[in-house]
Amino acid sequence: MPVFLDQMHREVDLPVWPPRRIVSLVPSQTELLFDLGLGDRVVGITKFCIHPVEWFQGKKRVGGTKTVNFAKIEALEPDLIIGNKEENEKAQIETLAEKYPVWLSDVSDLESAYDMMLRIGKLCGQSEAAKTLVDDIRRGFAPLLHAHLPAPRARVAYFIWRKPWMAAGAGTFIDALLRAAGFDNVFADRERYPEISPETLAQAAPEHLFLSSEPYPFAEKHFAAFREVCPEASIRVVDGEMFSWYGSRLRYAPAYLTSLQKAIFEQK
Repeated sequence: MPVFLDQMHREVDLPVWPPRRIVSLVPSQTELLFDLGLGDRVVGITKFCIHPVEWFQGKKRVGGTKTVNFAKIEALEPDLIIGNKEENEKAQIETLAEKYPVWLSDVSDLESAYDMMLRIGKLCGQSEAAKTLVDDIRRGFAPLLHAHLPAPRARVAYFIWRKPWMAAGAGTFIDALLRAAGFDNVFADRERYPEISPETLAQAAPEHLFLSSEPYPFAEKHFAAFREVCPEASIRVVDGEMFSWYGSRLRYAPAYLTSLQKAIFEQK
């Protein structure tokens, strides 16, 4: 049986290679499997795997990323389950791993995203397609990463949740993309996704507030509460997929981040 190392440094034994019945528990990785040309080999996805739309409409759904339906997975008889350290619940993954091969990603920046894509390509017998995809994404990000931006860098806070307010901190893929786009994260001194009180936000004094479209669906109706705390800051809803989907959707992120960068620095 072929053995593959996942991004958690776990050895994953595959009874069949390349795998023929794959269940994906992560939306951005589901889209990656589609773009790697795996078609009918993916038999199950989550209710949050909205891309591509034909898979969302046609594939069997096995619950949410953190609420896996074990019976539905069992009925699909997978020979591989693909998950993620952060997006899936550890206890549920451990239960699944007792019965099925489970490959886990651990993505915190662009390089680990590229590594994930290349590893999944090899895992699924699509190494060349994965390499082509990663090369395309690298080329797309190159101008952004090497852009000469005016100093000082714009200071931003990126919020992912309401009640309580939660922001992206250090060690997150969102923080990595903020830096790639030339922004300084005012909560980069905090790990992961800290709860942020109004007092903490006021003290951080960001110039710009980014309210993500996911996982909490922020909208303009939520601006007022933030404006009370940071009356001088600009506030906008940003596309959460562009900041947090670390699979093949990264092909579209450079153009989005460049347009956002331009809008922000034209305000300065």
